[in-house]
Amino acid sequence: MTNTEEQPVPFMLRRPGVSFPPPEYAEFRQRQGLIRAALPTGDTVWLVTRHEDVREVLTDPRISSNPAHEGFPAPGRTGGVPAASEIPGWFVALDPPDHGKFRKQLLPEFTVRRIRALRPAIESIVDESIDAMLARGNSADLVEDFSLSVPSLVISALLGVPKVDRAFFEAKTKILVTINSTDEQRDEASKQILRYLNRLIAIKRKRPGDDLLSKLSAGDGMSVQELSGVAMLLLIAGHETTANNISLGVLTLLSHPEWINDPRVVEELLRYYSVADMVALRVATDDVEIGGQLIKAGEGVVPLVAGANHDSTVFERPDEFDPTRSAQGHVAFGYGVHQCLGQNLVRLEMEVAYSKLFERIPTLEVAVPMSELPFKYDGILFGLHALPVRW
Repeated sequence: MTNTEEQPVPFMLRRPGVSFPPPEYAEFRQRQGLIRAALPTGDTVWLVTRHEDVREVLTDPRISSNPAHEGFPAPGRTGGVPAASEIPGWFVALDPPDHGKFRKQLLPEFTVRRIRALRPAIESIVDESIDAMLARGNSADLVEDFSLSVPSLVISALLGVPKVDRAFFEAKTKILVTINSTDEQRDEASKQILRYLNRLIAIKRKRPGDDLLSKLSAGDGMSVQELSGVAMLLLIAGHETTANNISLGVLTLLSHPEWINDPRVVEELLRYYSVADMVALRVATDDVEIGGQLIKAGEGVVPLVAGANHDSTVFERPDEFDPTRSAQGHVAFGYGVHQCLGQNLVRLEMEVAYSKLFERIPTLEVAVPMSELPFKYDGILFGLHALPVRW
């Protein structure tokens, strides 16, 4: 067991012109123990890059996801909801057994069978989004006009947001996940969404429908504030990550059109890009050994999802996009009790988005050189700020 006192390496390691995941991840995996690193905020953390070690971090009860613990890493404001961990119902910031109280109520609504039943609704949303793009001419920003809109409209429909209100919901959500938004704009958008959700839940309790908020409102397991927080979490967690996956997937399939109709594409794209690379921030609540490294209580831990998913001891030639491989075992959705609740929904949205888009716009192409594409090297989530396309 070791506890090195090496000078922390600077992090984040995403840089324009450097492939993602960065080559340092492979180097880190070759080192003994873990990597001591300094975040841009000044916090010092342990980086975890090996597949086995990442899964161990995500399942060890001595390593917490609760930001209330001293030493929890602070990555800085990168979008999303301000002080999200202070919102009632934001259960990803809770440890068992509190985390399980919320997850147990949601699980029945996210089974494979329930999600499959949503296919017609998702297909309709994707078709409407494509219709809107086509109506505006023969070019678009796929991120703004398609990738961001689809998951926002899907989660709105799932929650039971009336169609007349979905434009408001989509506009406020885009503010939360757009890099150009100011903190003040995000704060205000967050407050407006929560106020709207509180009112909507009150309506659902009086006049329930066949939607997620109505079903959850019918029980007595959550307060209105907790239910609003859960709805906000589903909105944020399922929005930008899905949008990034859709955009990166379209870009990749345009370069590899032979895979467009292959059902194995989605799983390989999830592994290959690992867009939520450093979302799973953690802190040790007790001394614990991971990968032969002593992590002391109160020290921050960052399991790097892309590091695990590009571990050559698990995935042969991991830096190649190869849908013929078995991508089973990837941790793009996390691992353990905090594994993404909506993973089946994300998979279906990606599948429908690709099949519909290439079926209806077979002449789709990228409108600028690859070197000019604005990749998200500046945030926690990897993706594209914009994807200019034409047809």
